[in-house]
Amino acid sequence: MTDSRSSASAPHRIVVVGGGAAGLELVTRLGDTLGRDGRAEITLVDRSRTHLWKPLLHSVAAGSLRRSQHELNYLAQAHWHRFIYRYGCVAGIDRGAKLLQLGAMHDDEGREITPATVIPYDTLVMAIGSVTNDFGIPGARQYAVPLESPEQATRFNRRLVNACLRAHAQTDAIWPGQLHVAIIGAGATGTELAAELHRTVRAVIGYGLHRINPARDLHIVLIEAADRILPALPERISRATSVLLAALGIEVRTSARVAEVREDGVALATGEFIPSELVVWSAGVKAPEVLADFGGLEANRLNQLLVLPTLQTTRDPDIFAIGDCASVARGEGRGTVPPRAQAAHQMAAHMHPQILRRLAGQPLRPFRYHDYGSLVALGPYRTLGTLMSRVIGRSLFVEGVFARLMHMSLYKRHEAALHGSAAVFWRAVVSAILQKLTPGVKLH
Repeated sequence: MTDSRSSASAPHRIVVVGGGAAGLELVTRLGDTLGRDGRAEITLVDRSRTHLWKPLLHSVAAGSLRRSQHELNYLAQAHWHRFIYRYGCVAGIDRGAKLLQLGAMHDDEGREITPATVIPYDTLVMAIGSVTNDFGIPGARQYAVPLESPEQATRFNRRLVNACLRAHAQTDAIWPGQLHVAIIGAGATGTELAAELHRTVRAVIGYGLHRINPARDLHIVLIEAADRILPALPERISRATSVLLAALGIEVRTSARVAEVREDGVALATGEFIPSELVVWSAGVKAPEVLADFGGLEANRLNQLLVLPTLQTTRDPDIFAIGDCASVARGEGRGTVPPRAQAAHQMAAHMHPQILRRLAGQPLRPFRYHDYGSLVALGPYRTLGTLMSRVIGRSLFVEGVFARLMHMSLYKRHEAALHGSAAVFWRAVVSAILQKLTPGVKLH
């Protein structure tokens, strides 16, 4: 479908909602092409002011990565790449008038930052990602820390460091469950976090908190409802990871369903109670609630927008959905595209030429997801996973240095899409220097 307005009157208005991996890569590409020569007006809407690649959140939570070295400011990115950044939160949509509705934004003291407003669009791309799915478990929202934003990851890290300082300063003996961490959900995020915490908490203690005995006082338990950890990955990876976690002293509880999260720990459906000072929830994701009834668009039970092979929503050809908030069928009874960073990257890469075709009045092409495998980085201890080989038609098990390099390349590919290859090289050099000049973990 071509622009509903006269091309001579105004540029085509493209609005992308969500500055995660998919949305930010897309507006950067669009700004460098359509925005730079004035063929379109590209707007990015996000409720945050900075971007951090979501797979890095567990490292921020563990304290092994500093947000400031990896965060990207939306205003600066918009200036450099010729798109508009609007700070706001989606409240609704008027599909008939093609108006996206934004709610008012307030600061921590309740003062209004930006008023409620509307943004007109000709092409709308929903890329608002996913949020934690707590499945309605009592106490989960109140006492468990999710890892869906940099602020939440920082909040957990601050609580972790405070817990260590508190235990070191107190005169009483450490109470049952103190300095214990329960991680609910043994997918990639939860499993990687467990391994990272094993190292970083010991590093924090090593900076002088000698009253804490790591072998005696620290305890990490990984709780998974399925019969094995990493249930979405091949069983070989699950087995190898379980062996490593056991060697580190991390307790793994499979086939364990959480009944309630309390201030002092986790209650299982069996009646057993696991005392824990800190609880992390990484058991599932869903699309934000605003999409459950978004202008009459079709959504599934996880609030994901249903889309056609072209990534257009099923009930409105002017609205697309990409990333975790989109339910994209893989065809041939293979289910839907999983909510992974590689899927978001592929959708963003597909949407750029897709929009160029749309503006030129050319037919749109279907999106095809290519699974390049899965990798799990267990802190400094081990990286392992599978890579899909098109030559032999099956996956290959990889580990060691090669697997670690492949895992690093996923993030570098994302950075290259936002900054270019030369900038990525120099950022890596600066990051390596800073690591030599600062503590190995975050201590505040």
